[in-house]
Amino acid sequence: MTKTVAVLGTGTMGAGMARNLIGAGLDVTVWNRSPDRARPLADAGARIATDAAEAVSGADVVVTMLFDVDAVAQVMEWALPAVAPNAVWAQTSTVGLEGTERLAALAAQHDVAFVDAPVLGTKGPAEQGTLTVLASGPTSLREAVTPVFDAIGSKTIWVGDQPGEGHKLKLVANSWIGSIITGVAQAVALAEALGLDPQLFPDTIAGGPLDMPYAQLKSKSMIEGEFPSSFAVSGVLKDTRLIAAAIRSAGVRSDVVDAVEEAFRTTEAAGHGDEDMAAVVHAFRPAGS
Repeated sequence: MTKTVAVLGTGTMGAGMARNLIGAGLDVTVWNRSPDRARPLADAGARIATDAAEAVSGADVVVTMLFDVDAVAQVMEWALPAVAPNAVWAQTSTVGLEGTERLAALAAQHDVAFVDAPVLGTKGPAEQGTLTVLASGPTSLREAVTPVFDAIGSKTIWVGDQPGEGHKLKLVANSWIGSIITGVAQAVALAEALGLDPQLFPDTIAGGPLDMPYAQLKSKSMIEGEFPSSFAVSGVLKDTRLIAAAIRSAGVRSDVVDAVEEAFRTTEAAGHGDEDMAAVVHAFRPAGS
């Protein structure tokens, strides 16, 4: 039975996940490359490890929530030799299809069980324990990771029994999210450029078949010009590039994802990389506005 969990990466997502694991009664050890990001979790009941190998030693489940595949691989190369026999590595970072293959192979080299488990949701759902876990891995591992997934999420979808299946669904879902956020940004910028009160756009779709909470939330941020980060532009751009790679490898037309990538690349280049994804509205506003 799973009782101890190590969380490697306590940034925007990992910190909230760790708090919910603690709240579920699990014994949680955390580690972060920048120790100041991990220390506040001590007050919530986490043990703070000084290095990744110390964090995973004795854990039943090891959770990684880091920025990209290179970060995950580097940290796990330090940690995997210390992972306990019969422990499971639940890899929740978004690393793409090739990245998942790379990490699964790394786990196999160290004879560590691996579950591909990217999550849908940003800072708020991570803090509230309402993420959606998109899992794939051997059926025999499900019992071990279920208490972890139940603590961090409101729903777990088991996509398949092979690592990478969860990531495929994650990229599909994120492709839709990218098209929504850029579509909202274009609509807000167009309303402004046409001399309309941009609030008329979300008010018009409110309550109808075209409405969604996400559009209301992000249009509000765009109109007010406030972009506290729930999911940063730099992170969206990283994920969009992973989606583009998957789309091209699958032979699907990439027109939409190419436009999304260009919009976020323009936004990051303009100095908004650390702001929330809603800052992509800057890419659609006329020059000088």
